[in-house]
Amino acid sequence: MTQTDDMPISVEIGEDYPEIRDAVRKVCAPFDGPYWQKLEETDSYPSEFVEALTASGFLAVLIPEAFGGSGLPLRAASVILEEIHAMGGNAGACHAQMYIMGTLLRHGSEDQKQQYLPAIASGELRLQAFGVTEPTTGSDTTQLRTRAVREGDEYVINGQKVWTSRALYSDLMLLLARTTPADQVARKTDGLSVFLVDMRKARGNGLEIRPIKAMVNHNTTEIYFDNLRIPASSLIGEEGKGFKYILDGMNAERTLVASECLGDARWFIDTATRYANERVVFGKPIGTNQGVQFPIARAYAEMRAAEMVLRRACALFDAGQPCGEDANMAKLLLSEASWHAGEACLQTHGGFGYACEYNVERKWRETRLYQIAPISSNLILAYLGQHVLGMPRSY
Repeated sequence: MTQTDDMPISVEIGEDYPEIRDAVRKVCAPFDGPYWQKLEETDSYPSEFVEALTASGFLAVLIPEAFGGSGLPLRAASVILEEIHAMGGNAGACHAQMYIMGTLLRHGSEDQKQQYLPAIASGELRLQAFGVTEPTTGSDTTQLRTRAVREGDEYVINGQKVWTSRALYSDLMLLLARTTPADQVARKTDGLSVFLVDMRKARGNGLEIRPIKAMVNHNTTEIYFDNLRIPASSLIGEEGKGFKYILDGMNAERTLVASECLGDARWFIDTATRYANERVVFGKPIGTNQGVQFPIARAYAEMRAAEMVLRRACALFDAGQPCGEDANMAKLLLSEASWHAGEACLQTHGGFGYACEYNVERKWRETRLYQIAPISSNLILAYLGQHVLGMPRSY
């Protein structure tokens, strides 16, 4: 148990939510290594996998019961994503829906929530695309150039987004655009607004989506807006307050991505341990060699230590307490723990680690992404140095 200024926060030790974990494992069981290998070979979207998760209700776990979801805490969502990755899968095709809908839930109007949340919960609509990053601004969100100009009962959007994953397989997109020019606002975080764009109507009418070939099969895209007209009712919350709304959902995003890293680390450690016990060279299992054994053991210790920070972040979030420090540290530490576990697993397998049939090289490539996206390790270190430790901001 840890004490905050307002109240004690309880952090469970051991395998919490066992029923959910078992259910996730059953859903993921048919989607084994060959399934994910085939997707990579054909550069395809895991439609069957996403449909199975949707049918199970797992993607609606954070949507309140009043809107057709389960209304469970963030920790339950964390467990779901952890188990998907621990089973050898990858939730990147649909995980954004869990944290994107939080912006709609917390800042949308009652009409917007009634219109969209039940359909998202049932799977009738997919909200998996998040339009924030731009080619020229990267992580400096306050300098984005995509503009949304109000004209009567519509907004006209022009600009470009990049690394917008799943846009080709999503019905709705959460879009951050500038509604007031940067040179006309008091603070650079002002003048940004959030919109819920119906891409079913927008494609071919001012919205173009182009796939980006990448090392990891994340179905990522770049999006072009050319005088796209959307209803003024697409605006979420107040005009100009979008930066705050987006930040509001970042702690959930960091925490859920950290959960995926935890699942990856578990998979690597379990896979490496099993191979080290079974692979016999010179008449004995390779795991008897400390050069093989110690990196796996160290990865396990690093994973377990980082997991405690993740559990604390979930507990603080679910209690409505400030959790930015823990959410960011969990993402930082677990992205590194999963990578170190992946390195140990690949090294344990030797040349066979590069063979696609073992899935090690695929998972190794996938988990490396998390030190870069959705936020890089260096940006987290800058956040901790400046906002937690109080050191001066670098320019």
